Amino acid sequence: MRVESDTLVIGGGIAGLFFALKAAAQGTVTLLTKDRLPESNTAYAQGGIASVWSAQDSFAAHVEDTLEAGAGLCHRDVVELVVREGPDRIRDLIALGTHFSTRADQEDREYDLAREGGHSHRRILHASDATGREIVRALITAVRGEPRIRVLENHIAIDLMLGADGGGGTPTCWGAYVLDLATRGIDSVVARATVLATGGAGKVYLYTSNPDIATGDGIAIACRAGATIGNMEFFQFHPTCLYHPQAKSFLLTEALRGEGAVLRLPDGSPFMKRYDPRAELAPRDVVARAIDQEMKVHGYEHVYLDISHRDPAFVRRRFPTIHRRCLELGLDMTRAPLPVVPAAHYCCGGVVTDELARTSIPRLYACGEVAMTGLHGANRLASNSLLEAVIFAARAHRDVRDLLRDDSRRPPALPDWNPGDAVDSDESVVVTQNWDEIRRLMWNYVGIVRTNRRLERARKRIRMLQQEIHEYYWNFLVTSDLVELRNIALVAELIIESAISRHESRGLHYNRDTPERDDRRWRHDTLIGRETLERLRRS
Repeated sequence: MRVESDTLVIGGGIAGLFFALKAAAQGTVTLLTKDRLPESNTAYAQGGIASVWSAQDSFAAHVEDTLEAGAGLCHRDVVELVVREGPDRIRDLIALGTHFSTRADQEDREYDLAREGGHSHRRILHASDATGREIVRALITAVRGEPRIRVLENHIAIDLMLGADGGGGTPTCWGAYVLDLATRGIDSVVARATVLATGGAGKVYLYTSNPDIATGDGIAIACRAGATIGNMEFFQFHPTCLYHPQAKSFLLTEALRGEGAVLRLPDGSPFMKRYDPRAELAPRDVVARAIDQEMKVHGYEHVYLDISHRDPAFVRRRFPTIHRRCLELGLDMTRAPLPVVPAAHYCCGGVVTDELARTSIPRLYACGEVAMTGLHGANRLASNSLLEAVIFAARAHRDVRDLLRDDSRRPPALPDWNPGDAVDSDESVVVTQNWDEIRRLMWNYVGIVRTNRRLERARKRIRMLQQEIHEYYWNFLVTSDLVELRNIALVAELIIESAISRHESRGLHYNRDTPERDDRRWRHDTLIGRETLERLRRS
């Protein structure tokens, strides 16, 4: 099947949905989701969205908090524009029907602003402890009511469609080849502008807070097309995922620590002040490394997060989703501490973009977690991610609007998908085995704490796996599992190569062999293009 529209949006989280709503005012939009709406990373975001909202706060303070967390690699101009435009985008979300929590003790029902690690003020707007779910609910309702948006659920992008730009022959994006999971057919979705909003890549690690869809698809397909990828060594591990055999990937929001929750060892003693004077309110990289250190030194399977000293009625009101889920598992957070471990949470690197979300490939844009805008630097400040997504979705829309208005060129004649001699596989166990091995080697060798030896082992193994996956991919018909395996293998390789290339420790990248931060030599982004990656593979 061949589908044509003015704009193709790949991804159904906050960035993709918000962009699609804006773009529908100028033309037709095809919105692609690999699962059914509302499944996305956004839907699992508990804490909230950071923005200057209180008279006691300031743009300058939010900027400085973001720069401090980013460990010297944030792009100040990007940080300033994001912080400055934040309140307007919050108003957009409210106008679209998002209901943020208000303060019950205020007659005028002011918004209840939370505080999280690394923030100097209360500036987190939230919907109890299910903010992402509420934002997505409002956006999906608006999208469903817009006739110019075609939603294709259960479709996964395989690769971008590249052709000449009609001028100097520069490779240009004109849409994507897409696998229909229901029919197993491969469609050509053609568009004059394409937006990657595919979210994160947490499934590249064995333990993650991300849903199963987070396989780094946008980063991988952009890299294969020749886009520049940046800062992949900076993968954020959330300090507090619930440790329970029946609680897969269940996050305990940072807002718990913002409301006074204390991290404790199994004997009940607090430990964070030994690592940072801000204790539980230190940035995530500091807290995650501290927990990892205590677990490894003492052989603990987990530590504890304790908010049982707060008023039980407040805890139930402020964290209803977490409280309800814990009770289902036999845990009462108002009476006893909760067992927690760190887990892969957020990819601070991604497809490099400019201030209008443009990538290095003409007509290809990226916004949300898939992008590297320069906002997060070496470590994302809590709750800046939803803010970044909505701001760059709006900025991408502005540029796409102008492009569609000023440039009337249509997509060139591009071939439909050709499977060649590929046949159905009778060895799907190979996919399962490789998937499991990648995630385990990334967890063991390229996790919270790294060493040169571990990274070299990971590099050797990922190259062998890449060869196996390449042969398998071209011999057998495409399936969703194979597409995702191919993508996480490439994302893993990008993380490994980026980590090997940085000979210092900074933010989320901590290497025991080079434990100090070196601003003189390494205060710059790590950039990898397809040609660089191919050269590294030959070395």
